[in-house]
Amino acid sequence: MRKKTSTIVLLIFFGPSLLVITVFFFIPVLASFIFSFTDFNIYSLGNLNYLRFIGIDNYSKILHEPLFWSALKNTFYFVLAGGPLSVAVSLGAAILLNSKLIRFKAFFRTIYFLPVVTTLVAVAIVWRFIYHPRFGMLNYFLGFIGISPVDWLGDPTFSMPAIILMAVWKNFGYNMIIFIAGLQNIPEELYEAASIEGAGAWSRFRHITLPMLAPATVFISVITMIGYFQLFSEPYIMTQGGPLNSTLSIVLYMYQEGFRWWNLGYSTAIAFTLFVIIFTGALIQFRIQKRYDI
Repeated sequence: MRKKTSTIVLLIFFGPSLLVITVFFFIPVLASFIFSFTDFNIYSLGNLNYLRFIGIDNYSKILHEPLFWSALKNTFYFVLAGGPLSVAVSLGAAILLNSKLIRFKAFFRTIYFLPVVTTLVAVAIVWRFIYHPRFGMLNYFLGFIGISPVDWLGDPTFSMPAIILMAVWKNFGYNMIIFIAGLQNIPEELYEAASIEGAGAWSRFRHITLPMLAPATVFISVITMIGYFQLFSEPYIMTQGGPLNSTLSIVLYMYQEGFRWWNLGYSTAIAFTLFVIIFTGALIQFRIQKRYDI
């Protein structure tokens, strides 16, 4: 009787949530997976009789599509360059704001966190003006040290670094808060004992701070990687994937195929390919965590 009552209570509390998740997540994901093996397009939207099963042709097309490999390269560039930079900036800001030398810590934490809660569209538009080749603030300051104006978003060499810089500025505040929480959980006695033994600032950071922050670092690295692999809004608003596809990401490429050219079956195949890439990356990071007992 008690077991039956417990089951009913669980269904009452978890049933609605599970129903919503099933209807709005699992079923659409399953449908998308099925569509990835079809030629689902704009004609199929009006009449499902036009829908044809084509097997793994969409996935085969992905492997032989140069534009996909270009988008994949750009996405890995963004993740491998922007991810570690974002983590490093977040850690540096957290250590600075956690030190006893800084006053008005709450104020600075709020200021640094503001970009995280600001709409990305608004942030991207502002940064477009900052990067303007003639009237942008960045080129204005570079002129003081004798550097000629740079077309940050119009030059394939600088377009992706410009987006990385903006993304790091936009996202580091969230990771900074997590690092601050981790730093505040490190016993002060460890630093005092290390100082008595003659350890310098770098030694304390290397042998106390970094090991104690390892769980937080792994968590931040995973969520940063997942978020950066889903790069979309920044290039969509700032460059539309240009110039010369130098900022075309996998998600932007998927969007263009799905909603510009209406190749919805091919677009869903790209989505599941990206899922496999992200899932593999997360597994590798967790494997590293387990190997080093982080």
